[in-house]
Amino acid sequence: MSQKQSFTVRRDGYPLRSYIARCAQLAMCLEVSASPKPGNIDRHDDYEDTRYEHFLASAISMYPVMEEAAESLHGAGELIKKAVKESVSWQNGGNTHFGAIILLVPLAMAAGKTFDQKDMFTIDELTKCAHNIVKNTDTSDAIEFYGCFDTAGVKVNPVDEFSLQDERATNELTEKNVSLYELMEIAKEYDLIANEWVSGFKRCADCAEIIIGGLQDRILPGKIDVDINDVVVYSFLKILSENEDTFITTKFDSKTALTVSSQAKSLLQNIYSKEVNFTDIKASIEKMDAELLEKKINPGSTADIVIAGIFIALLAGVRY
Repeated sequence: MSQKQSFTVRRDGYPLRSYIARCAQLAMCLEVSASPKPGNIDRHDDYEDTRYEHFLASAISMYPVMEEAAESLHGAGELIKKAVKESVSWQNGGNTHFGAIILLVPLAMAAGKTFDQKDMFTIDELTKCAHNIVKNTDTSDAIEFYGCFDTAGVKVNPVDEFSLQDERATNELTEKNVSLYELMEIAKEYDLIANEWVSGFKRCADCAEIIIGGLQDRILPGKIDVDINDVVVYSFLKILSENEDTFITTKFDSKTALTVSSQAKSLLQNIYSKEVNFTDIKASIEKMDAELLEKKINPGSTADIVIAGIFIALLAGVRY
């Protein structure tokens, strides 16, 4: 499948903003429900302080912000901050969807702009529009974004420039007229979500292709059941196998993150090189899941990209 393949925009009788917001909500719910997803919360696995139900509450809470994003061309930073505030005000499990919000907001903005103008679109058009939107962010977006971290309780890497630990950072942003996109450029080498902004949401688009192809039995035909749960889990492992999860890197170190990616790659190699299908390796996935959960190693950045991929796939008309 090509990212230039055209999809028809669904018009279901409700305002376009409502359709886009529901796709965003469903994407978050489908990702957290998929199991077994090594190291992450799902319908069968909770953490001590954060549960599956916290993620569901977070996903449902963001509906009005995603509606607003679908009708906006500017103000990405403020929209991200609003979504984070809604997320934490509806549940007590802490940071659930911070990275996903950073991806979903500009993609929802792009969907609103793109679908308002035409009835057919390509994934390439959608992500290019989102990239143009984030490139046009300004200093006010950066300042609003900085206000999210305390609210969400997000752990960040220490940096020399515009450090979140420095109370003078927002003044420095204003003095140097730094946009939110420029902040993402600074962070792109050590943060997977920031890298998506700068690279034009490439991994999000790739993930959407995997999901669309998986549900049409075009990704490894016959080896993965045409089942939303298995397709999402496969997509998660595929993205994880090809990228260092920077959420793990921040929480532990790069070596740990790369080891986890290598584990995911080894699992998938069994499908690629042997006469087995996805169901045959479920036990191995569950074993990896148990090991990561015990060590509290959770590939959160990968989950965020998968959410964005599901969102794009739903916008493209995927049903299951």
